Formats: sequence, C-alpha cells, structure tokens
Amino acid sequence: MTFLPSCCGTPVDQWPWAQQPPGLTMVSLSFEPDGLRPNDFRRCNITPPISITGAVEKRQAEYLAGRLCARQCLLATTGNTATPARGDDGAPIWPGGCVGSITHTQGWAAAVAGPKRYFAGLGLDAETLLSDRRAIALARKILTPAEQKRFQVELEEHAGWLVTLVFSMKESLFKALYPLTGQRFYFQDAELVSQTEDGTGRLRLLTELSPQWPAGRELDAQFVFGNDRAISLVAVPADQQR
Repeated sequence: MTFLPSCCGTPVDQWPWAQQPPGLTMVSLSFEPDGLRPNDFRRCNITPPISITGAVEKRQAEYLAGRLCARQCLLATTGNTATPARGDDGAPIWPGGCVGSITHTQGWAAAVAGPKRYFAGLGLDAETLLSDRRAIALARKILTPAEQKRFQVELEEHAGWLVTLVFSMKESLFKALYPLTGQRFYFQDAELVSQTEDGTGRLRLLTELSPQWPAGRELDAQFVFGNDRAISLVAVPADQQR
C-alpha cells in the first residue's frame, strides 16, 4: 500500500479465529472519520460511487477503510492491487477468480478474500456488542422462536452476548449466500443450531433460496469476541455450490 490516509491506522494481517482454511486472508484496520481528507480517495486510487461521495463523512471513511482492507487481501490472494467496486445492489464486486467480504463497525474495518477455486462464497461481519437491555428489546426480531427456546439460558444470563452473536452470524450467512443465489433473506429465515466455546457454530436455512440452497441446508461458521465486538465468518467451500 503506497499511501495510507491519516484517517486510517496501519493494516493488520491477522487471523482472529481458531481455524484458518487454506487460501484465506483477513486484513483489518482502525479508522477515524474525523481524519478523512477531501483528496484521500484520489490519493488511494479508489473511485467511490456517487452514493458514497454524497454521503456523510462517517460513511465515506467506512467505505475507504473497507476497500483498503480488501485491496490488501487481494494483493495477498492474487498479487494484484485491485479494489472491489460497488454493485448496484450495494455488494462489492470482486475480481474474477476471487471471492471476499467486507465489514465495518464503529471505527474498525476488515475484509477477507480467497480464491474461487476453493470457496464459492465468503461472509464476514463485525458487530459492536449490544447492551443486555438493547439485546432483550431486539431479541424477538433477530432470534427465531426456536432459537429463543434453544438458547434460553444464554438469553437470560448474557443477552447482549447472545443477540450480538446471532445477529453477526446471520449477517455473515447472508453475505456468503446472496452472491450465490441473488435472493435476499432476513433474520427469521435462518437459525443458529449450535455454538461452542471454541468459537464455532452451525447455521440452518429456514427458507429456500435456490435449488442448491433449500430450506434445511446447514453451514458452519466461526466467531470470536474481543474489543467489545463480535466478528463472524461463513466460508462456503467451492464443492458445496456444485
């Protein structure tokens, strides 16, 4: 990276989860929206869409930080300093032969990328830890009735932790599957079947997205908590899309 804007910290190439599938790279950095300068996009050789140039400073900084992370991931994956564009639906457009995902939350951004020959889709999401009070208010929107029953103890004792986890993992699932199916789905259309202390989980679709992705289809996920945020990842192996 030849130029790093003053609003962004140094990119960190560090895998936060217990298991690292071969070929995947994650890069993260911290950022301060107040430090964004008018020519930062030009100096970074990143052309933002009109929806971003007309957005508030915070949104511009999020976009720039996320794209800088994605560029570093693609450099590690392909050797080229490509930057994902933004599609009409808001999703990143990754270069041919690669898949990836971008996330950001409250001054922190990250991206993950890998080769398409190994992965059909990737979903990365970070969420700031909810307070217990806020989590209880959101629980019925984010958790299905089955999840509320399945994780009743966690919901009663650690509501902020549980609801943040489920929120993040379902967001990662959406980011992984939307590019494969073209179908949007929502919190009540998937459920967390199980989660373990070592940071793994199992997600199940509750609605059909395509013939390859029917209701009942399950996928593994990983998660980690740190610095008052949850970070989750869903990686779809290439052979699961065939």
